[in-house]
Amino acid sequence: MNNRSIVSIADYSREKIMQLLERTALFEQQPNRRLLEGKVVATLFFEPSTRTRLSFETAALRLGARVIGFTDPKVTSSSKGETLKDTIKMVSNYADVIIMRHKLEGAALYASEVTDVPIINAGDGSNLHPSQTMLDLYSIWKTQGRLDDLNIYMVGDLKYGRTVHSLLMSMRKYNPTFHFIAPKELEMPDEYKMYCRKEGIRYVEQTDFTEDTISDADILYMTRVQRERFSDLMEYERVKDAYILRADMLGKCRENMRILHPLPRVNEIEQEVDDSPHAYYFQQAQNGLYARETLICQALGIEP
Repeated sequence: MNNRSIVSIADYSREKIMQLLERTALFEQQPNRRLLEGKVVATLFFEPSTRTRLSFETAALRLGARVIGFTDPKVTSSSKGETLKDTIKMVSNYADVIIMRHKLEGAALYASEVTDVPIINAGDGSNLHPSQTMLDLYSIWKTQGRLDDLNIYMVGDLKYGRTVHSLLMSMRKYNPTFHFIAPKELEMPDEYKMYCRKEGIRYVEQTDFTEDTISDADILYMTRVQRERFSDLMEYERVKDAYILRADMLGKCRENMRILHPLPRVNEIEQEVDDSPHAYYFQQAQNGLYARETLICQALGIEP
């Protein structure tokens, strides 16, 4: 196992997170640096992705690396029955770092244990998504000027949403207050509520989603109800439109409040909200490029 693998950032110290945020700010100022000249980055996406894959590949290219990989496991030997272990060990012969998304929880950790090449977790099932968390932390820090003592409202699919799970765990050192807004079918899993209690993190659960409900939010983190996570499509149909953010719901919001969303959205944020000064999700996605430049360099032990 390579100890530079990035499977989760939940256990990073405050000092380490701040170091990474400051490096991300440097990459925002100057994203084109030939720091990875001669390096090969492999992107193995066993699940579909647009933003995560393209921003990782763009980050690698802007840093001077070459990119290999796949976006559809059907065109790889895994469709012939090759094990994940064999795929990882094979690709390790060709690449300096492997960026992997997989449908199975724990797949990234497992991959990191069978190779000496660093693994960057680009999402494993409904478990964790550390690169998204890094860009989320950067977006929060950039818009709020701090990470401490914030009211963070998480809305929608809190059961399967790996982005909210990762963000929750990474904020444990910053004294947040979380508001979990979800229908019963998609509420925050017990294991993460137990994590909050263990770490002394305040949280409130609620089902109402109104102008008054969100008036105290510093960060409003919207999520998509993920059709691909449902085995019962009737259940999906029942909850898919549970919470929709409209422009007329923003009248009582704090001036500093920003709306985040890992994207893609379906209809949980109406198009009219895009014109609000509170909307930050497209800038958030742009921040993903700089955050992923930081993480690739971190995994390779390269200073910006």
